[in-house]
Amino acid sequence: MSLLFSFRGLAKLLLTFVCSANLAIAVAVTPKADALNDASNTNAVGIAAFNMAWAGTPVDFAKHREVCAAPSVNWCETRARTLRGATAPTAEEALRAKTCQQATLAAVGGQEASMMLVPCNAYRSGQPPAQGAASLDPNTTRTAAAYQIKLDGLRETVESLIAREGVKVITFQEVKSAEVIKIVLGKYADKFSICDAKHNAFQSLAFAWDKSLSSTPGVCATQSDLAIKDPPNDPAAFRRVRPGLALTLTINKTSVTFMNVHMKAGCASVNNNDTRYLGRLLTDANDACEVLNRQVPILENWIESVAKTSPHFVLLGDFNRRIDDEQEMKIDPAQVRADGSDAASANKVDANGKVTTRYLWQELSDGRPTMHQIALSTKDGGCTGFQGLDHIVISDALKLSNLNPIVSKKIGVFSQPNQIIETSDHCPRVAQLNF
Repeated sequence: MSLLFSFRGLAKLLLTFVCSANLAIAVAVTPKADALNDASNTNAVGIAAFNMAWAGTPVDFAKHREVCAAPSVNWCETRARTLRGATAPTAEEALRAKTCQQATLAAVGGQEASMMLVPCNAYRSGQPPAQGAASLDPNTTRTAAAYQIKLDGLRETVESLIAREGVKVITFQEVKSAEVIKIVLGKYADKFSICDAKHNAFQSLAFAWDKSLSSTPGVCATQSDLAIKDPPNDPAAFRRVRPGLALTLTINKTSVTFMNVHMKAGCASVNNNDTRYLGRLLTDANDACEVLNRQVPILENWIESVAKTSPHFVLLGDFNRRIDDEQEMKIDPAQVRADGSDAASANKVDANGKVTTRYLWQELSDGRPTMHQIALSTKDGGCTGFQGLDHIVISDALKLSNLNPIVSKKIGVFSQPNQIIETSDHCPRVAQLNF
């Protein structure tokens, strides 16, 4: 009995030691992980910009499939494609697109309803077709199950931004509503506040921010003026590009405004050596550049208005323009505008809303106010997808609050092997800022 008791006592002692050791390990690790998400434990606040590539709810996807799979539509593309180097689509391509537009409008129920529909070519598969097949059949690949995998990838990506990167403010582009933001926030949905832009089209903008970050309720405001008609010269045009969305928070007793943008696509680069984007000035005779050109004075006026009331501001999102390349080119100030006028002076807007601005970055960061791009720590951050389009820009006042050099990085999105509908064609861009 004595020997048995000794063995039992020794076993109990060992078990107590192991449990105590495990508890000690848990106590050592947990605060470190929590510190990433607790604004009181660190001065740095993680912010991110994430284009989620036509992200809607499963119900939104079901409507998309219902319309696009209709025999009269058959997954056609409503946009007329313009060949690289051309200024306009061919007559045959324009007729094809018009026929597709008419069929889609009839299937969805008119112009207003079509604005809330994801284009039929939006969720193309990144997977190659089977041997001998011309292409993957969208009727069998663009399914509810495939779309759910996309949503799962978005959720895992956003949860990782919050848990691993300590992100407390996220700007979203290409989203339908606040409802889908709740989905992708996953287990953090109850800890974040959400607002979305007031817009009459599917592709909109949203914010999510940690409820503990601001000492006052966040204030969101839609900048609807940015949502101009596209194309600009078509009197029958009814589609509009995205608006802007501002969020004002009180962080460490300072008013900070975040400005979320998703500018017009298709006029991405000024660099003629760019292998992906054709080099274009904002004054070029190109439909996409004309839309972006018309957005310039609106964006600039918005920035100047915010700077007056909230000098600590962040401008971030999908610029659809390689402003990093423009910055590196060190353009002569006299060349920023075609008329040679000072970029810091008021823009002369013509009757059609156009300006003489050739370069986006030099026009925006003209010293009134001064702004600074946050560079990438690497060229692409090991990320696939679009490069050079998503940016984080801070005001001069905010830069002065950050004594150490600030860099940003891209975080790869979560995906599964052989995923049919990709999670996103963009990666989140993340930075840590002191406010």
